[in-house]
Amino acid sequence: MSRFRLTQSIVVGATKFIGGEIVTDVQPPSVAGDRYWSGLTAATMAAGMVPLDSAATTMKSASAFANENVPNVVLGVHSIG
Repeated sequence: MSRFRLTQSIVVGATKFIGGEIVTDVQPPSVAGDRYWSGLTAATMAAGMVPLDSAATTMKSASAFANENVPNVVLGVHSIG
């Protein structure tokens, strides 16, 4: 299971995730309030995703955003998409 906190909004197909949400690759999400991202992999990740567990850290390390500096705060402007 990989869990990420988003620092900005992301649109995946017809699904919109907003900054501050937690996304996971497990269906159904094991933590209440998490949102499922179908097809979440290192290849489909977006910028601004903060790994919350070891599986997410491994996934991010294999992505194009491995060395990305991610802010610690979510600004309202990044949640508008």
